[in-house]
Amino acid sequence: MTTTVPTGVGASATDGPSETAAAADSAVPASAVPAAGSSDGTAGGASPVRRSRRRKKPRWFSNSLAVIFSAVWIFPVYWMVNTAFKPRSESMTSTPLFLPQHPTLDNFVVAITQSGFLVNLRNSAVVVVATVLLAIILGFFAAAALSRFRFRGRRTIMIVILAVQMLPTTALLIPLFLIFNSIGLLGTYAGLVLAYIATVLPFSIWVMRGFFVAIPMEIEEAAQLDGANTWQVLTRILFPLVAPGVIATSIFAFIAAWNDYIIAYTFMKDQSMYTLPVWLASFVSQNTGTDSGGQMAASVLFSLPVVVFFVIIQRNLVSGMSAGAVKG
Repeated sequence: MTTTVPTGVGASATDGPSETAAAADSAVPASAVPAAGSSDGTAGGASPVRRSRRRKKPRWFSNSLAVIFSAVWIFPVYWMVNTAFKPRSESMTSTPLFLPQHPTLDNFVVAITQSGFLVNLRNSAVVVVATVLLAIILGFFAAAALSRFRFRGRRTIMIVILAVQMLPTTALLIPLFLIFNSIGLLGTYAGLVLAYIATVLPFSIWVMRGFFVAIPMEIEEAAQLDGANTWQVLTRILFPLVAPGVIATSIFAFIAAWNDYIIAYTFMKDQSMYTLPVWLASFVSQNTGTDSGGQMAASVLFSLPVVVFFVIIQRNLVSGMSAGAVKG
């Protein structure tokens, strides 16, 4: 005699209770199961309608503020470039002209041929290159020591570095002047470079230390297992990984040394050793006094090295530090 099993029965007589319960649970619609952490079936207690409204909320207000702040920031740069291409008759008018009616390059010729331009350009190049290199080297090794080694007084040193970083440059001007005057470094390139290092090194150490802390220790352990010593780990393993921090430090050191006026003007005694900011502040035409067009042209030339330097290295500024270095 053959027994017919009725249709609609989801489990045979041999199935256990657990299998029958699982089959019953699978028949329940997913929409009927409330999400974890909510009482109304929505994640986090927020309805899908509210989430969609938040996503579709217009951002015209924040975008308008961004446009306004960008315009306020870029207007002085635009006016500098605009004045640099104006002849003297247009730059001295009582009614401002937002575009030069008769563009000219004479202002740039006047700026380049001005007395002391090439000499002060050389001084700035020497001081900036030395400052950037020392800031990178000293900042790298100091950050490695503070992040990778454990020694007494490490926390105190970090607190002191942070405190010095918060001090303005003018607060360090008089103490540095007295110290350098007592050891005979005033009016020398070495004294000016050391003064710049004193202002940019705390920032460099603090930035690079953040990159060192983010590097997994497994990378160093793997290199040591392969036979690398401490110097090889620092130079061949860690240095490429902290390259974004090195680049950020170099940008800050370059801008700080290139744009500084007060330290160079205070520490340098001889005008032949002035840097470009000091020369730019005292830019005066020999025949007509202060020439606004020539001064703006000189400002454009003064700003170009910073822009070029940033364009060259900006591709490497935001890069992966250790992508793919550690698996699992």
